[in-house]
Amino acid sequence: MDNLLARFGLPGDDDTALWIALVDRLRPPRADQTETAVARLNDLAALLRTHPDLRAALRAALGRLFEERKQVSLYVASGLLPSTGFFSETARRLSDRLLPDVIDPAYMKDLLSAVFHRGDDEVWVRAIPDDCWQALLDTVLDDSPPPPRSPQLLPRGIGELLEAVRVLSYHISAIGLDPELVRVDPGLEEYESPFLAQNAEVLAWLAAFETWWQSGDALPPDDKHLEVMLQQCREVLQRVRKRATRIGTSLTLTFKLERLRQHLERLTDLLALLDRLGPERDVRRLTAPAVTLFKQLVHAECRKNRLSDYWSQNVELLSLRMTESASKTGERYITTTRKEYLGILGSAALGGAIIALMAALKVLLARQHFAPLNEALSFCLNYGLGFVLIHILGGTVATKQPAMTANAIAASVGEAGGKPRDLEGLASVIARTVRSQLAAILGNVGVAIPTAIALALAIQTVSGAPFVDAGKAARLLEEVDPRSGALFFAGIAGVCLFLAGLIAGYYDNLSAYNRIPQRLAQLRWAGRWLGPQRLQRVANYVENNLGALAGNFFFGFLLGGASALGVLFGLPLDIRHIAFSSAYVGYATAATDFSLPWATIAYALFGVALIGLVNLAVSFSLTLYVALRARGISFAQGRDLVRVLLKHLRTRPRDFFLPPPEAGIVHGSAAGTTGDPPPASDPPRPQH
Repeated sequence: MDNLLARFGLPGDDDTALWIALVDRLRPPRADQTETAVARLNDLAALLRTHPDLRAALRAALGRLFEERKQVSLYVASGLLPSTGFFSETARRLSDRLLPDVIDPAYMKDLLSAVFHRGDDEVWVRAIPDDCWQALLDTVLDDSPPPPRSPQLLPRGIGELLEAVRVLSYHISAIGLDPELVRVDPGLEEYESPFLAQNAEVLAWLAAFETWWQSGDALPPDDKHLEVMLQQCREVLQRVRKRATRIGTSLTLTFKLERLRQHLERLTDLLALLDRLGPERDVRRLTAPAVTLFKQLVHAECRKNRLSDYWSQNVELLSLRMTESASKTGERYITTTRKEYLGILGSAALGGAIIALMAALKVLLARQHFAPLNEALSFCLNYGLGFVLIHILGGTVATKQPAMTANAIAASVGEAGGKPRDLEGLASVIARTVRSQLAAILGNVGVAIPTAIALALAIQTVSGAPFVDAGKAARLLEEVDPRSGALFFAGIAGVCLFLAGLIAGYYDNLSAYNRIPQRLAQLRWAGRWLGPQRLQRVANYVENNLGALAGNFFFGFLLGGASALGVLFGLPLDIRHIAFSSAYVGYATAATDFSLPWATIAYALFGVALIGLVNLAVSFSLTLYVALRARGISFAQGRDLVRVLLKHLRTRPRDFFLPPPEAGIVHGSAAGTTGDPPPASDPPRPQH
């Protein structure tokens, strides 16, 4: 190490190669070996403390690094989203992973990429405590000469920082005046834009800073007014984000909001760095904020081509909007009163009857022996149009609930940080969700089976032949056998349910963002044909149901297309859905003239129950995970919630299975013993 450091002081040496070699000596064998990295960094600091000549050589090399390299691009581009757009940046990252860009050591940004050239370098760099990095910098700068008190020219490094502040301010002004932001918040056009005001303040502050540095005055320029302008920009950003979650968002808007947030944070960091110079103009005071910025820049350069990081940055707000839409729908599936409970039981019964008819139609379509593509399309349309019909008629499909109720539960978890406002209230929401889900399952299965039996008997009476023969009945029973892979196929159906929930949220967002209901209401030809009042009712229906209709229709295509994909790729893909499986058990029972042994029937019903459990568990867990991630929540009180839930189940088990008596829904202390408490964190009661 000492031989390497000595080379920094030799004239004519390539500093780039020496910096790469120095970092190679510090790099641990594995990125997660933090102790090794810390030990090597401490050894370097100890070596410099005992060898003044090596310390001077490294300090001179560090000075050349900031005097000879162009640094503005590092501060204004590294770790910040570019202006090229979502898809253009996606394509750039893909191409750069295959064919990396040319490294130009004249730029500090490229030099940082060359020095920390491994993709996992940011792991050990960030794992080393800030104190260790700061101690190393303090050692290197320990005996450097103090800055002169007389007027002096700006050093290259300080000048590059000031230029980066100027460029960032211009970028913030341009993004803040973008039509996408003005569209969401029209107030930006009515009042003086804080994004323009901050630019004027930045330019004035930069001029004052340069004058102060060169004049030798003691007091640096005041930046309090500039901070007020930047705070106003942050408030506008938050206001636009909140409005976007209500009226819809897009990838373009999400991209620009994230760019604006990053630029404001980077500008704040650079201003804080310059502010630390103090009246003494001493760069030795910058070690603490410089370490923080250094870690950010290394992280950004090491992960600049990570497509997963890029996507996760941009879909957060879009996912939040989609899950917010689904959570509002999910509130209708969480019952509170007996009337609501009976209402969801009745709507589930209607859904079960229609599903029995859909199952019969699927059996008839399979008998037609269409070409594979036509058969898959017919299955998809049967499922999709059938689910849409259930929604239009006011029916309920039990397995559609978890993808909606999970979003409602995530919305009630609480504020950022995952701390729920009220664990008791959240437990009450979960208890009501469980009993609502059980009611929906009971309605679907309890009606699908007898409807299927009645329909099969009616067809046999009219045609004189059983609806399904003995061989088909055996295959239908085998499909619900847990040993035949039914649970795996039920998991695939659960994934389809999860995706359908996201699709529903996406179309709700699309409707709100593009103002589809308002555009429908102003169609002249439709107004002449339907009349203004009817057209307004159509627009209102689209506003409240477009996402649900799209989610149901695409859910049908997901179910019908799963087996088709399996045939196409030669994979064992199929779906098992609790409502359809129960209807098939009914058809199989009727086909055997009710001669099945009770053990066979019980085992088939047990398989149906397991299929339903997997459907619900997969869709609920996936949706809850996405909803919590979209809100930036890491729920750290899981054990406390489980304890509260178990206590609730032990003391009030009825809440998980049956609605409270009408007389029990009271406020005050009686509510804690005879009915559901109405906690503040609960979603609004559903309206049927």
